[in-house]
Amino acid sequence: MPRPRSLTTPQIAGAALRVLDRDGLQGLTMRAVATELGMGTMSVYRYVADRAQLEALVVDHVLTGVDTSVPDVRARHRQIAELADRVRTAVGTHPAVVPLILAHRHTSPASMRWGNTVLGILADAGLGPAERVMAFRALVAYVFGALQVEHFSPLAGTGTTALATLDPADHPHLASTAREAQGIGPEREFRGGLDLLLRGLDL
Repeated sequence: MPRPRSLTTPQIAGAALRVLDRDGLQGLTMRAVATELGMGTMSVYRYVADRAQLEALVVDHVLTGVDTSVPDVRARHRQIAELADRVRTAVGTHPAVVPLILAHRHTSPASMRWGNTVLGILADAGLGPAERVMAFRALVAYVFGALQVEHFSPLAGTGTTALATLDPADHPHLASTAREAQGIGPEREFRGGLDLLLRGLDL
């Protein structure tokens, strides 16, 4: 029997990402990844201990493509906005990865590099340790929360359409806001919300 071929971490993560893109989160199994790689399931276990480690590899694989250098602009709010947009661009092409990001970002070297850059900008802005952690958590909540909302409950989706048809006599603000929301694209929504948050942080 031939010896199983050696695999690299990027090869395993890439195969898992292809499974996710094609079959969704429910389709991500060790067997499916092994099939994608053209080998037996037990061979994959030589490299990956379990499903959790496989998910973490995928998250880091996606985030590795994010440029974590400080953007070449002077305004700190623009630096953070560009860093956030880089994450959105990288993750946005793989929507099935979105639910895994918050669960595994703390184990991802790429995520930690991004976080370190953002925290450095916040420190340069004069935020103390407590303010810095709260600002950072607010940014993380916005960026990854916005990605989930964009992919699983988009403004262009059926939910907004249904809300726009509500009787204004019963829900005047909800109905009118939903009608306005139908004309807001995902980029405008993401960047507009981020701008409001950054203005609140006074960066």
